[in-house]
Amino acid sequence: MPVSILVQPSASSIGSVDAHRVEDALSLIAPKWTTWSAQTLAQQGHPMRVRDVAARLSFISEHLVGKRLAQMHADGLVTRADDRRGAPYQLSALGDSLSRVHRALSDWSQTNLSLGAIAGAERVEDAVRRLHLRHSTAVIQVLDTGGPMRFVRIAEEAGLDNSLTQQRLNRLQADGLVARTGPRHGDPYILTDAGRALGPVYAAIEHWSNAATRKRSVPPAPATAATRTHTGVPLGADGIRTAAALRRNTAAPSALFSHAPQAQPRVLAAVTALSAASRGR
Repeated sequence: MPVSILVQPSASSIGSVDAHRVEDALSLIAPKWTTWSAQTLAQQGHPMRVRDVAARLSFISEHLVGKRLAQMHADGLVTRADDRRGAPYQLSALGDSLSRVHRALSDWSQTNLSLGAIAGAERVEDAVRRLHLRHSTAVIQVLDTGGPMRFVRIAEEAGLDNSLTQQRLNRLQADGLVARTGPRHGDPYILTDAGRALGPVYAAIEHWSNAATRKRSVPPAPATAATRTHTGVPLGADGIRTAAALRRNTAAPSALFSHAPQAQPRVLAAVTALSAASRGR
């Protein structure tokens, strides 16, 4: 069925954001389980060892939790008092400030995507997976400014080669952000309602990226045991979509989830099945 070509202007300007800055910021929070780890640290409000974080995310192996926290430490999202083996982690000021980004991603997802019962952290990670690929933002900006638009014009305006443009359009279609105005080859592309609603999300990410740049320009403060603020999206705010989170058969603690998960297929296969078979990391 042809898609209506009526295009409404975005509530917030998508075209005004720095696409490279947005995508650089998204790359810091895109790795799987980053949001889960950050929100666990925020929810507990005190430094935690790897084994303590893993105990609250029992569907993730302790080894993987350790690798994720180590990468978050390298990226400045968490701190630790020293480099001793087993030293606890806590959110840095930069990690704390992810609250606005998490909230914007969660709100956008709840309004524009039909994901069913899903944990808040998984909702955020699902949204990031739809947005983080390099040059996706540029394609969305072009369509927001000038859609409906044919494929060749999109490539020209975004400054991308035809092959990469087609890859990004295919992925954005699979993720529900872009649509064709008709079934024929060469029919123009437009943003969907979900794509046009990304303005506040991009604004929040760019704002956080600017803060990240400022924080990285000064030496980090020593880690303390001060109480951390919550990152804004409860881990189990909407219930838990077990198929998207479960890696093992161990039940997750009830303090973080609305109900205990049951054994399900591997995470990426389940997430892909809910949106599109072509969507991956």
